Amino acid sequence: MAGFSHFDEHGAAVMVDVGQKEKTARRASAAGRITMSADCYEAVRQGSVKKGDVLGVARIAGIMALKRTASIIPLCHTLPIENATVDFEFDDERRSITAVCTVKTTWSTGVEMEALTGVAAALLTIYDMCKSVDKSMVLGDIRLLEKHGGKSGDYYAPGEDTTASFDR
Repeated sequence: MAGFSHFDEHGAAVMVDVGQKEKTARRASAAGRITMSADCYEAVRQGSVKKGDVLGVARIAGIMALKRTASIIPLCHTLPIENATVDFEFDDERRSITAVCTVKTTWSTGVEMEALTGVAAALLTIYDMCKSVDKSMVLGDIRLLEKHGGKSGDYYAPGEDTTASFDR
């Protein structure tokens, strides 16, 4: 299985050995979107959802989940997270909320999976807290926006406005 580091020479799944890799500063940012009805969107925007502070709870859920990525995604390494943020952007035209998760570490492997996991958990939490208002919400567009550090160097998603701030 040439090119895939999570398989051995026999095709069996293995955890990549990062023991000899240099520990370097690494950071990643991911984003995803949830689209909803006008009533639900306004309730979240105005903070009037009966379950409480939707985005506050979603932010905490995203951070909690990204810290547990190795327990959720097979073969991921447990990483020392130095900083993590989950921020939200409203899009009135689309009636959507974009979650952006940024994660930093100094370690021998990157934090892309942690950023993606943080986004997914934040969006799922928004759905959970708002499903009594709108069960037809759609989650999507979850993607890596950018990553920095490590052997493969920097990555920027093509065509994306990567405005994530890593200096928090």
